[in-house]
Amino acid sequence: MKLTVLFENHAGYRRGLLGYHGFSVLVEHNGRKVLVDTGTEGEVLLRNMEALGVSPEEIDALFVTHGHYDHTGGIRAFLEARGSGIDVYAHPGIFQRRVALKPELREIGIPFTRGELESLGANFHLSPEPLEFLPGFLSSGEIERRHWDRAVGYLMEDGEYIQDPVRDDMALIVDLGDGVAVITGCGHSGIINIAEHAVRLARKPIKALIGGFHLRGAKQEMLKEAVARLKALGVEKLYAGHCTGIEEYAYLKANFGWAESLHVGKIITL
Repeated sequence: MKLTVLFENHAGYRRGLLGYHGFSVLVEHNGRKVLVDTGTEGEVLLRNMEALGVSPEEIDALFVTHGHYDHTGGIRAFLEARGSGIDVYAHPGIFQRRVALKPELREIGIPFTRGELESLGANFHLSPEPLEFLPGFLSSGEIERRHWDRAVGYLMEDGEYIQDPVRDDMALIVDLGDGVAVITGCGHSGIINIAEHAVRLARKPIKALIGGFHLRGAKQEMLKEAVARLKALGVEKLYAGHCTGIEEYAYLKANFGWAESLHVGKIITL
């Protein structure tokens, strides 16, 4: 498996790449290429793809981890640049209207309608159940939450704001044969829940946990528990980025044993 970071908060050290709040990676495995999320801005995504030698036409499928703007804002530009249809795998809840109330009321969901994206060639496959949609590529389905989660924001339902459980938060599980790689978007389901769910589903150990872990602002007790439980599961490597938090990443780096940060242009091979 080869993973290339296309959209991240930081651009690393290669000239010509742009860092921007959001997340998107390209996963290549078993002769197939899956784009995971599309970041916040289509212009940034397409510029980084071009700089890294990735063409929209070569992507076999799009996997959307959840319906927040910083993971879906580049979908329209990607579809327009591709110019042909593509299968999109996600949870049925990705198109819910989502808002943040602080510091002011603002929209934080997908900035496009389903019909708009379908008119550009998006062929949505929406399911809360686990699904192997390409050989070796498994959608986690809705993740069971046995421990704390990191849900944020609110849903608008019947004219009222209710706390958003972000039930549509899913992970991509890549079967490596003797183990799996797990790619998260933001980890709203809780990084411990995601890892345990992946192990139960795949019945294989996690060689690498990659993506946003949504630990920014987490208390040290939570970080300590995350490290202990991930170690107990046998997770070998952590690649943390996006919403993990700088200080929180430093804690993982110091206490987990093997952790690296993500940046645009970073390549991971497993």
